[in-house]
Amino acid sequence: MAQVVQAGFWGLVAGSALLVGAAIGYVLRVPQKVIATVMAFGAGVLISAVSFELVGEAYEQAGLAPAAIGTIAGAVAYTAGNVWLARRGARHRKRSGHAQAQPSESDQGGSGLALALGALLDGVPESAVIGVSLLEGGAVSLVTVAAVFISNIPEGLSSAAGMRQAGRGRAYVFGVWGAIAAAGTVSAVLGYTVVGAFSPAVIAAVTAVAAGAILAMIADTMIPEAFENAHLAIGLITVSGFLVSFALSHA
Repeated sequence: MAQVVQAGFWGLVAGSALLVGAAIGYVLRVPQKVIATVMAFGAGVLISAVSFELVGEAYEQAGLAPAAIGTIAGAVAYTAGNVWLARRGARHRKRSGHAQAQPSESDQGGSGLALALGALLDGVPESAVIGVSLLEGGAVSLVTVAAVFISNIPEGLSSAAGMRQAGRGRAYVFGVWGAIAAAGTVSAVLGYTVVGAFSPAVIAAVTAVAAGAILAMIADTMIPEAFENAHLAIGLITVSGFLVSFALSHA
């Protein structure tokens, strides 16, 4: 029971960063270059965590085939869900509204629900792997928690700024991110309780599925916001985020 509570706690900690970022993005007029900077750093952090903490771990547990198949399956599943949501108004859900605006409800009916579901699609894989990490040695991977927490701040910041620019109210914005933080808590618990009942090969495959989904999310929603109309140091900032996460995983 203690580990179930621990999974939920760390899922909530990581998810709470979405609310922190949303508060900053909604209340303050954050310059585009600042948003691009923090988004690029978060993308670098997640890329490193996926590489070394997720895909690398899946490979060590079960070999190349389950790791590769799981990663591809995760990317395919995420892409399919993302295509469906994009057609309903959630294509630019992580855009701040500077380069590419999110649709308002008057522009596209039902886009508010699609944005919320898109945020859920982005957040569930990240949170689930926190719970799965408890299965390895009985302690949560603090590197994974840190990577998700760090990356969630720019995600919430940019998306909330775009929601505000599209005319969505405070209740909607913080309701969405509060719900996603709560869903992240549940996802972390399910990652520990449900996945833990399976064999190491299945656990490795599930970890790889989450990795594939996260990588697809980075490429589809984070990188476009980070690199469009951004300054020339964005590549260096992304590498810095990668190295910070790499250093944490080898500390």
